[in-house]
Amino acid sequence: MADLFQTPIQNNGADNLRPLSDLLRPQSLSEVVGQDHLIAPNAPLSRMIENRRLSSMIFWGPPGCGKTTLARLMADHSDCQFEQISAIFSGVADLKKVFEAAKFRKSQGKGTLLFVDEIHRFNKAQQDAFLPVVEDGTIILIGATTENPSFELNAALLSRCQVLVLKRLDDAALDALILRAEAHFGHKIPLAAEAIDPLKALADGDGRYFLTMIEQIYNQAPAGKILDAAGLFAIVQKRAPLYDKGDDGHYNLISALHKSVRGSDVNAALYWFARMLDGGEDPRYIARRMIRMAVEDIGLADPMAHLQCVAAAETFERLGSPEGELALSQALIYLATAPKSNANYVAYNNARAAAQKHGSLMPPKHILNAPTKLMKAEGYGAGYQYDPDTKDGFSGQNYFPDAMPRQDFYVPVERGFERDINKRLEYWDRLRKEKNKR
Repeated sequence: MADLFQTPIQNNGADNLRPLSDLLRPQSLSEVVGQDHLIAPNAPLSRMIENRRLSSMIFWGPPGCGKTTLARLMADHSDCQFEQISAIFSGVADLKKVFEAAKFRKSQGKGTLLFVDEIHRFNKAQQDAFLPVVEDGTIILIGATTENPSFELNAALLSRCQVLVLKRLDDAALDALILRAEAHFGHKIPLAAEAIDPLKALADGDGRYFLTMIEQIYNQAPAGKILDAAGLFAIVQKRAPLYDKGDDGHYNLISALHKSVRGSDVNAALYWFARMLDGGEDPRYIARRMIRMAVEDIGLADPMAHLQCVAAAETFERLGSPEGELALSQALIYLATAPKSNANYVAYNNARAAAQKHGSLMPPKHILNAPTKLMKAEGYGAGYQYDPDTKDGFSGQNYFPDAMPRQDFYVPVERGFERDINKRLEYWDRLRKEKNKR
């Protein structure tokens, strides 16, 4: 290996214009990093190559994990003509040209492997166009997407393809990329040991961006100088978080936040809260979801949870960002550390189910008002007891429809404030039974 401070190798010709991520693109499956679950012996892609029988596939994974590279390598292991298009720049006319050429090759005994980058960008009609040519073997389709195929691709197309999930690159994979870059430039990367982990964190699992940053470091670091973390940040830019308010990441993170609160893990809840804010999520959306958590997962186990969330949302509206986020954080801590109960949620759903099952039953006449003589004659209001005037402040009368048996929709838990509610319900139930015996 050359001296640490050696001037970086300068490539000539066309290579000088190619980014490092393209120059170091793997030329064989053995060079692919971070996807052993797909390329190790007996893994799906290895078995396809060993059996010399490729099937249509969808590669689903984050940016920079190797989707395009794997598609090209699979083409190298087939006898098919490789075609590549991007759904961003292609339309129905482009697809027709590819399909017609593929049909001609098929008639000549040669197959076509079509790689479609960003396949989720095609609309339903464009996706439907793939169905007949995939079905009859005119093409082998490999689609690449960063979005959840379950939501973005037609069920009919998914049924004809095997979905393979690619992972973001871990530290071991990024370490391997550093070694390849050092071999390419002929000397070690000019970074202090304590700056390596921040460099990996900036990449956020994106190998392409990681190599782009490494190239910047080699080209911009002062000659003979080893950069510390501050020097690193002066050269490279933080990668935008892998988060879009309209995509799969949005739903994954709000799900993680909600379930962390439900599981009373305050630290995990704060982490996902910070991740969402860092990704650019509207704090008002988080505030609305927190109010939902209060009534769905805590309810009357701690009635203050709801008030805390409403107050936090109002505080954010008054203070704005960034001060208002502290109010949301405080309410989030309250939610995560509060006793949990979904008794309200269950009771509401049970009552709705009963209402739908029993239809339009009339209330019992004794709890109906009787503003007219006719209604009085029909027995409306007859026998009604005003509960506050009774000995126990509780009459024990039936308030369900006469044709419907009494049901227990609300079953409070033995936690928090609902423990006290349970005692009241048990007391009233005992009084009701006693009064109805008389």
